[in-house]
Amino acid sequence: MSGSWLQFVAGGLTAGAIYALVALGFSIVYNASHAINFAQGEFVMLGGMGAVSLVALGLPLWLAVPLAVAGAAIVGVLVQRLALERAQAGGQADVVTLIIITIGVALFLRGAAQVVWDKRIHALPAFSGNTPLSIGGPGGASVLPQSLWVLVGSALAVVALGGFFGRTLYGKAMRATAINPLAARLMGISTRGVMRVSFALAAALGALGGVLTAPITFTSYDVGVMLGLKGFAAAILGGLGSFGGAVAGGLLLGLLEGLSAGFVSSAYKDALAFIVILGVLFFLPGGIAGARGSERV
Repeated sequence: MSGSWLQFVAGGLTAGAIYALVALGFSIVYNASHAINFAQGEFVMLGGMGAVSLVALGLPLWLAVPLAVAGAAIVGVLVQRLALERAQAGGQADVVTLIIITIGVALFLRGAAQVVWDKRIHALPAFSGNTPLSIGGPGGASVLPQSLWVLVGSALAVVALGGFFGRTLYGKAMRATAINPLAARLMGISTRGVMRVSFALAAALGALGGVLTAPITFTSYDVGVMLGLKGFAAAILGGLGSFGGAVAGGLLLGLLEGLSAGFVSSAYKDALAFIVILGVLFFLPGGIAGARGSERV
């Protein structure tokens, strides 16, 4: 029984780390624009598919991965510049309009990916082999090395993001914009530039999740749909707009999925994200972190 617990927990933490990265992207954009970017899941797809294509072209994995993440970040900036910024230029676009635009962007990116690539499932080579590692001794859990890459990569991304927001001038400018956009503009902060950086960071985080998980779960043109929804559920669970809440929500959702799949049935694993959204909205509207205003990134 202890081995089963370890196995389910290990799988849940691996999935939860990816959900946390996606949830962080939702929170960053939400703080900057007060809108929910439903194209966040497509950046996960772009990261994974981009890395697969670059490796197929002959690039080494250590170069293909950062290039795929950087490419997704550029797409994120273009999405903000060409779609949302134009809608906001006249001052007439409300939050609902921005959300609808992001849904349209998600559909466009998914369709474009289907044309550029195909409908097949693609695999990215594992970063350090496929030989399982034993955790917990005899009868313990077997974990793929790629799962450790997911956990370590996600942890490093969270630490780097925390350092960016807490120690850099531009990170502090983004926090000021999230708290009071008008006051930030009066202090000379370019809120338009903050929006672009927010989308770049959100896209990069999603793409990082895509390349880290592609060797385990594989990737395809539509992989971002479910990952985006689960990342959104994690953001809601943690408290939308909260940095620490997004990480906690992602890990908690992953653990709930892993344990429910192991001890109840894997048939209900995907439905759990939607149950979490409904439960939080009904009983805990502020999420784990409480009210949205209690913590900003």
